[in-house]
Amino acid sequence: MIEVPAIIGALAVIAVMGLRPIRLMNLATVLHAVAILFWAGYAVLAKQLPLFFQNSHYFFLDALGAYEILISAIIFLLASIYAAGYVSSLIEAGELNQKNVRLFYAVFNLLLSSVVFAFSSNNMALLWIFAELTTVFSAILIVLLNAKENITAAIKYVFITSTAMLFSFVGLILLFAAAKQADAGATLNWSELIQSAPELSSPLLAFSLALIFIGFAAKSGIAPFHTWLPPAHSKAPSDVSVLLSGSILNIGIYAILRIYSLSYHTPVQELFSWILLVFGLATVGIAALSMVVRTNLKKLIAFSSIEHMGIMTIGISVGAIIWVLYYSLAHSLAKALLFFSAGIFHRQYHGIKSEFMHDIFDMQPLASWGFAIGSMAVLGMPLFPIFLPKFFILAQLGKVSVVLLLLALLLLLIVAGSFVWFGMQLIQHKEKELPKYAVPFSMKFPIIILILLLLVLGLYYPEGMRLFLEKAVQQIGI
Repeated sequence: MIEVPAIIGALAVIAVMGLRPIRLMNLATVLHAVAILFWAGYAVLAKQLPLFFQNSHYFFLDALGAYEILISAIIFLLASIYAAGYVSSLIEAGELNQKNVRLFYAVFNLLLSSVVFAFSSNNMALLWIFAELTTVFSAILIVLLNAKENITAAIKYVFITSTAMLFSFVGLILLFAAAKQADAGATLNWSELIQSAPELSSPLLAFSLALIFIGFAAKSGIAPFHTWLPPAHSKAPSDVSVLLSGSILNIGIYAILRIYSLSYHTPVQELFSWILLVFGLATVGIAALSMVVRTNLKKLIAFSSIEHMGIMTIGISVGAIIWVLYYSLAHSLAKALLFFSAGIFHRQYHGIKSEFMHDIFDMQPLASWGFAIGSMAVLGMPLFPIFLPKFFILAQLGKVSVVLLLLALLLLLIVAGSFVWFGMQLIQHKEKELPKYAVPFSMKFPIIILILLLLVLGLYYPEGMRLFLEKAVQQIGI
């Protein structure tokens, strides 16, 4: 029932607002993420998806939505565990006012609830509303740090994404008009739209999908609407950066996948696929070239997120949908590992520019291994889970155009070179002595878990997951 995550989220926010000790606020947040993980897991294992709530078609849970909620629940759970030690370090360093901690945890829980409802929205207008709410809540989490640069980054984030989402709003109006002319009737419920998609007016559908794409492309960091992402991800607290890259960006890709499925059985499909392909390649290109000159670790990771959003967009355009879904999981886990490691480096070196960092394996071995393994994972090296989906997406791209495949490979080579060059700066020995930062276990635990998950998923592709992803693709009509 949709009431379950709503009630759990409300109880978590009430608990945070009523509790005084920070550890209890954190515990309430951890329990919220655990409860959502069990709720979505129970729906997947014990229920026949899709599920519609209270005989209403405004909210539902299908395999795709449940899959994305499970990913988000894992990311939020690990981030909330990490926050137990990280928030205290922010307070000690004077980067976070203790008076704002209650607001931080309250908004953290509201963001998780908004993400769950976004992935549970059958109605496209509701998806738009909850996607906008995630922008507001994540911007608040960014601006809570005691830094003027964070205010600028948050304002830029809200302005760019919300302006782009206005185009999506107009697109939804046009989609509503197209549905009204067809047998779907006056509706924006995706389950009804997908059944009557072949009967939708092709010119009106094409125009509406293009406008909807603009908004959700900005939400997922697709170029040229990506300019908010590097400052937002780099200025946010590391546990919030994890949420942005590992969960919030997935909302944009999720929505793009939904509207692509509407075009799939119509004459619009070929045009829309080329639009996605062009934007995807442009995104990978801009991200790759931007990474060459990065000296800020979190900005390097942020541009890597843009690159991966571009690859997933290419994957959708060439029809490699199952691999896009597996890619989204692997990317979320790898980026969480990188940002968690960056948070420890920030505490160790009081900055995350390469000029400040050195001897990382001596100073912070666990975070260093996290950065090394996370880097190999995001580069798609063999024995890591991004390798297979990236390989098959590029293979499908090669069937469309060998020239575009070679271009993509060149850009990915630039990305790999940027990571290698940056990593070489961090292991250099310098005479400057620094005291070692004593990392709390709560900050180490998520890194250990993520390393294990990436290694396991890189070596073993569970048969149950493959069948579930096939079911997800089948349910969205592709």
